[in-house]
Amino acid sequence: MKRDLLSLQDLTGDEIIDLLELTEQLKQDNYQLNNRLKGKTIALVFQKPSNRTRVSFEVGVFQLGGNCLYLGPTEINLGVRESTADVSKTLSRYLDGIVARTHAHQDVIDLAQHSSVPIINGLSDHYHPCQALTDIFSIKEKFGKTEGLSLAYIGDGNNVCHSLLLGCAKVGIHMRIATPPKYEPQKDIVQLAQTYAKETNTEIVITQSPQDAVTKADIIYSDVWVSMGQEKESDKRLNDFDGYQINEELAELAAKDFIFMHCLPAHRGMEVTAEIIDGEHSIVFDQAENRLHTQKAILISLLGEKP
Repeated sequence: MKRDLLSLQDLTGDEIIDLLELTEQLKQDNYQLNNRLKGKTIALVFQKPSNRTRVSFEVGVFQLGGNCLYLGPTEINLGVRESTADVSKTLSRYLDGIVARTHAHQDVIDLAQHSSVPIINGLSDHYHPCQALTDIFSIKEKFGKTEGLSLAYIGDGNNVCHSLLLGCAKVGIHMRIATPPKYEPQKDIVQLAQTYAKETNTEIVITQSPQDAVTKADIIYSDVWVSMGQEKESDKRLNDFDGYQINEELAELAAKDFIFMHCLPAHRGMEVTAEIIDGEHSIVFDQAENRLHTQKAILISLLGEKP
């Protein structure tokens, strides 16, 4: 029976831990090619431009011995040139798996509903599960654990925030989210995360105070204030997010050995200062590298045989 990864609702806490362990194995493999996906072809169906997601998946599939096919917006315009259902049914006849990077999360759901091969959400407007799994692996890599740590997320309650909420709650990381009014994460996703948090004795706090969120935090996490597709809102968002920048003054409130994380791309001088993102506490490029290893673990779990 095929399995999809549309959001971290699709994985139990134990399955996330298993993925982290597999990721560690793959990272220690010294980039040696292997045949876990030999003879298999994965398509990247992308409706948005990409740097890390596209390159890490293409390289990962290659390192696992498979073939990768990129289908950008000019090749497939989901729901416009052809219905999402028809695209999914057709591609299923050719492929062994699909990584979808879409605008609407419903497109990912529709692809999975009509596909006979696994669908991996490479980003949608609601979730970014591959990024969150990478982030959790990066945290465990730096601290040697996840349980009991606290993560302060400062900024827009967006798709990355949603996936971190679900993932952190499942592995025991406390999460404090500071957003301006009307930029909070979706209430239904917060409520779902709180059900997971009860099982792991984890705390979730939503606040408008970056200072309250960052105080004694082990991890400070930031993302862009203006995401792809929100350019028309740029002036308003920059005004609304005034006071939510991660800078040295704010970071002084965090734990002494805190780490700074950002899923990239970043705008220095906007959501974070250069001193922080390029400083000794930053692990943003470790995060970027770990997309490769984590996504290889995801591909093997859904499409190949575990080592």
